[in-house]
Amino acid sequence: MDRLRIGTAGVPHSAKKRDSISGIKRIHELGLDAMELEFVRGVKMKASVAEEVRRIADEYDVRLTVHAPYYVNLASEEKNKREASIKRVVDSAEVGQLCGAVSVTFHAGYYGKNPQAAGELIREGILQVLEQLSGCYITISPETTGKPSQYGTLEELLNISRELRVGLCVDFSHLYARSLGAINGKDAFRKVIKQVKKVLGPRVVKNMHIHVSGMEFSSKGEVRHLNFRESSFDYVGLVDALVEEKVTGIVIIESPNLEEDALLFKDLYTKFSGGRV
Repeated sequence: MDRLRIGTAGVPHSAKKRDSISGIKRIHELGLDAMELEFVRGVKMKASVAEEVRRIADEYDVRLTVHAPYYVNLASEEKNKREASIKRVVDSAEVGQLCGAVSVTFHAGYYGKNPQAAGELIREGILQVLEQLSGCYITISPETTGKPSQYGTLEELLNISRELRVGLCVDFSHLYARSLGAINGKDAFRKVIKQVKKVLGPRVVKNMHIHVSGMEFSSKGEVRHLNFRESSFDYVGLVDALVEEKVTGIVIIESPNLEEDALLFKDLYTKFSGGRV
């Protein structure tokens, strides 16, 4: 990918209808070029609709990603819940591929009482996802998480990505919340990007899946998403870092105001890129 594509987590608020096709058209009208399909409450899209979503996304040159359901815990102590979680990721990936999406992200699970055992279960769960998706080309991208109770530090996901040859979704706002504000500012964000390059190679940052929003956190990590200007999260420094490190791929904005912050982010990206995007 030759640039960062920027879009919203789900259908923009200003779309005429609350469906994916209307959302893609509105993304194009706004001058954005990406959108995440939010399957967070379940994968309910029919194949015929998914194929039409793909056609419209191609027509309007909007790149798609997918967020799998929130009800995923590959580290559950209960086998039936792990199996249900695997199915949710697989279903999201299969429908996402029909839509032409390039990456599907999800929160992998919780540490519970035994973090080491949880990590092993998550690794096994992702392997099962890959086995069931044999032949599919959509990238499986577990997401960095915002709470210390959740599996998903940058280091954990880099290790999983390197070992299993899957992708990852770097949520910079989650890293900010999980670190209690320590990972913030251009230099800190550049360090994250350099770590990704070092572990996975420089080619990975040419096709990244990124989440970002304003963020409120407490001593327990993430509390809630905020709009950029209501948060101390340094979104300007992030744009600067992404441009300086020549990162390309897809940035999905998860702020409550969706397209407003997406347009703000794109304006900054255009400015820092010297108007070349």
